[in-house]
Amino acid sequence: MRKLLILVLLLIAAGMAANGWFQQQLNTPLVLSSPVLYTLPGGQTAIATINEFDRNGWLPMPRKVARLWLKFVAGNTRIRAGTYEIQPGKTLAEVFAQLASGQEAQFNITLIEGLTFEQWAQILVSHPRLTNDLSEESLQPVLNSWRNHADQDVTSLEGLLLAETYRFTAGTKASVIVQRASNAMQTYLLDNWEKRIGGLPYKTPFEVLIMASIIEKETALEHERAHIAGVFVNRLDRNMRLQTDPTVIYGLGEQFDGNLTRKHLREDTPYNTYVHKGLPPGPIAMIGKAAVNAALLPEITDDLYFVAKGDGSHVFSATLAEHNQAVRQYQLKIEDK
Repeated sequence: MRKLLILVLLLIAAGMAANGWFQQQLNTPLVLSSPVLYTLPGGQTAIATINEFDRNGWLPMPRKVARLWLKFVAGNTRIRAGTYEIQPGKTLAEVFAQLASGQEAQFNITLIEGLTFEQWAQILVSHPRLTNDLSEESLQPVLNSWRNHADQDVTSLEGLLLAETYRFTAGTKASVIVQRASNAMQTYLLDNWEKRIGGLPYKTPFEVLIMASIIEKETALEHERAHIAGVFVNRLDRNMRLQTDPTVIYGLGEQFDGNLTRKHLREDTPYNTYVHKGLPPGPIAMIGKAAVNAALLPEITDDLYFVAKGDGSHVFSATLAEHNQAVRQYQLKIEDK
């Protein structure tokens, strides 16, 4: 009887020791020195995932121990396909909880104001975590959504997407980012269109984007945007041509080699605001919130002209004589250099 009691006690002690070792193994973090991105394919089982972790050298315990945990201890093992960022210090149980939650890794893409949609498209299709599905067919619904905001056909996405940083999960379609950027622009533009001041020379929200795109190309300085908007509004009110170089350059397209000439200023394209009065037929660049704000809240000023100083800023003038003097002071010096 005594021997049996001793045997039972030994078995209990051995079981407790084994359980302690088992728990120690499970509480040991995966073997990772830095964060890793792990893509779990659709249909992959939990056991297959354990095996892959073992092949990658991530398991801190024998594979059999991990599989025993999976069979007898683990709770929710309905892991979801996706790309996950696994952080060092996470145990096997914590990682499987992450895989079961579907909380995938988030990636960023920043779409910068002042670029063209063609340049944005290149940024989108070259991102390694986006799926490239950009085509006329996939972008047509985005164009269609703008029909009610213009009194003309909208055939290009130029200027219709909000410059912003967008977060997404791996494998997201590029067209989804385009749709989100379009929705963001429509929301911001239409909300502020309803709050606009009176007397602005815009018939539709679409024309606000045309003006904003010109402002975007004319200056990168925050404090100048509203002032430049005020100049262009004054010129429109006086039926003067806008005479802004960025519209001419946009109209030239691939013909433009970086050197704007007097011949270019006379070339009759729909976007040449030296030739045609009023706003050009569409935006000439992608736009951020600040340019939209400037277009809808231009600075009240008597100025009708501005000229670049060569340092990114501008000199503003109310009369042609003042403007010509500024041109002689700044532009001719620049050309002489």
